[in-house]
Amino acid sequence: MNIYAIADLHLSSDGSKSMEKFGWTDHENKIWQDWNNKVQDDDIVIIAGDISWALKLDDGLKDLEKIANQKGKKILIKGNHDFWWISIKKLENFNENMFFIQNNIYETNDYVFCGTRGWTCPNSEHFSEQDKKLYEREVIRLQTAISLAKSTQKEIILILHYPPTNEKKERSKFVDLIEENNIKTVIYGHLHGSQSFDLSYKEMVNNVHYHLVSCDYLNFKLKKIF
Repeated sequence: MNIYAIADLHLSSDGSKSMEKFGWTDHENKIWQDWNNKVQDDDIVIIAGDISWALKLDDGLKDLEKIANQKGKKILIKGNHDFWWISIKKLENFNENMFFIQNNIYETNDYVFCGTRGWTCPNSEHFSEQDKKLYEREVIRLQTAISLAKSTQKEIILILHYPPTNEKKERSKFVDLIEENNIKTVIYGHLHGSQSFDLSYKEMVNNVHYHLVSCDYLNFKLKKIF
């Protein structure tokens, strides 16, 4: 079993949103082609948020079906643009090979997957009182998710959408929780464009391996985690 990850697919089956203006030429086909070249049925693919541009679940189902048709078991987490994701109950039975992370965990023989969306961290540019409320709420959600995962006594793979620090790479409560709980693998996306890719942790920091998996950072290819 291999574990891969990617984020920010920004699918738009109805054609209402195009990523061409950002230079993402034919990006969906590039992702699916690489996926088919790498992934086998017993592999896992983590999708770390911003899955579809759809605003309503009915519209997002076509994008989810595209993912369901790919090989492997998929583990998905909500991003800041996933407005279609309003109820975990409506997603739980969508497809037997798709698992949606929200106040729950997913286990294999060796690993347990958990996470939350995350949010903009303090001292970020334009950080507001509303951001502070959302940040504190996500910290609580992350703490709950980690506690649930630790009960399995398996190695934790932590999935976020937002980076766990600000553009100054200062510590946050997310980072504190990661290090306090001896988590070694963190996957996140959200950052786009070459000027933003170095604004958060990448590779090893304090014995934690942070994986930035925004699809444009990966040149629209899946990253092998394990």
